[in-house]
Amino acid sequence: MKPLEGIRVLEFSTMITASFAAMMMAEQGASVIKVEPLELGDPMRFLGSSKGGISALFANCNRGKQSLRLDIKADAGKQIIKDLAQHTDVVLCNFRPGVMDALGLGSETLRGINPRLIYAGISGFGTEGPERDTPAYDPIIQAQAGFTAVQGQGQAGPQFVRNLTCDKVTAYTACQAVTAALYVREKTGEGQHIDLSMMDAGLFFLFPDGFMHQTLLDDDVDHVPPLSEIAYTLTVTKDGGVTLSAANQAQLVGLLAAIDQLSLFADERFNSQEKLIANIDAFRDLLKEKFLEFETDELLAKLKAHDVPAAKCLDYQEVLDHPQYAANGSIDVVKHPIMGDMRRVKSPAQFQGKRLDPAANSPAHGENTREVLAQLGRSDQEIDALIEQGVAKTMEA
Repeated sequence: MKPLEGIRVLEFSTMITASFAAMMMAEQGASVIKVEPLELGDPMRFLGSSKGGISALFANCNRGKQSLRLDIKADAGKQIIKDLAQHTDVVLCNFRPGVMDALGLGSETLRGINPRLIYAGISGFGTEGPERDTPAYDPIIQAQAGFTAVQGQGQAGPQFVRNLTCDKVTAYTACQAVTAALYVREKTGEGQHIDLSMMDAGLFFLFPDGFMHQTLLDDDVDHVPPLSEIAYTLTVTKDGGVTLSAANQAQLVGLLAAIDQLSLFADERFNSQEKLIANIDAFRDLLKEKFLEFETDELLAKLKAHDVPAAKCLDYQEVLDHPQYAANGSIDVVKHPIMGDMRRVKSPAQFQGKRLDPAANSPAHGENTREVLAQLGRSDQEIDALIEQGVAKTMEA
C-alpha cells in the first residue's frame, strides 16, 4: 500500500509549483484530478522538448493524474468543482491571490462545503504586501530570495542557478505542509487553510548556509568565508577536473597524503583548521600545480584510496549512466502511448526498503473529463450537454 492511497487531490495550477507537488503526492498513492482550461490547458504542455503535443517538462511534473478540461468561470463548471470538493481531501492552487475567491471557489467557500478539506494556496510573494499581485516566475524569485547573490559570490556579479530551483523547492515545501495538515486532520477531524509563497520557501531553503553572515548580528562576530567559497571549487587536472571536499582534519590529511604534500602542515599559515580557512586561497594556489601533474582518473583513485570525498563533474549522459543509479533502481524507461519511449526518474524516498513504482503516464488534455464527470453521477446525456454548451471538453474536442 502506498502512503497516500485513499487521499483525493484537486489541482488548479499553471506551471510547476502545484503541479510538481501534486505529482509527488500521486507517486505516493493519492488520486489527483488536474483541472485545466478548455483551450490550451496548462502552458507547461508546450514548453521545451516535446512529442505528440506533450512536452517532457509537463510529462515529468504531471504523471499519475487525471485531466479534467473545464470552464470554471461558467456556473455549471463552478458547480462541478463544488461537487468534487465534497469528496476531496486536498486542494492545491497556485493562481494569484484572490483569483479563486473571485471565481467563488476560494478556500472559505470550498471548506464551507467540506470542513475536512485542506486548501493550500501557493503564491509568488504572499497574500499581502507590495508584491502581492506581481507575476512570479523562478528567475524572479531567485533574484529576490538571494539565490543570484549567493551564486555570484567571488564572481563578476549576480548569477542564476540555471534550473527551476525555487519552483521545485516550493513544491517540496507545499507537499510537506499538506501531509502535515493531513496528520493534524487525523487527530482533529478538521481541515485547514495553508498559505505558502515561493519567495518565503526560497529564502527558507537558502538561509541556513547562504545567509550565515547575516544571521549573527553582534559586532564581535568572527566571520569566515562561507561554505560556498570553501567547498565548491573545481580542481583542474591534466585532462579535466574533479571536485573534492576535505571537510575534516582526517580528510585533509588524506588529501595531502594522496598528492604527497603532507609537508604543508609545517607551514604556519596552515597548521590549524582556523588558519587554513583564513588562508584558503593561498593554500589552493600552492596545490594547483600539483593537481596538474595527475590525470583525472588517477587523481580520483588516489583520493578514494585515502577516503577523501571526490568526484568527476559528469555530463548529462554520464549522470544517467552512473552505476550507482542502476544499483539504486532510480531510473527506468517506459513507452508512452503518445510520446513514445520515455526515461523516468523514480521518487527518491523508499518505504519499507522499496522504491515506489512511478505513477501512470501524464494525461492528455481532457483525457479524463468524461470519467471524472461520470464519477460525480453525471449521465452520458448530461456530459454531452456540458460539452455542447462549452463547459467541458474531452481530449478529442
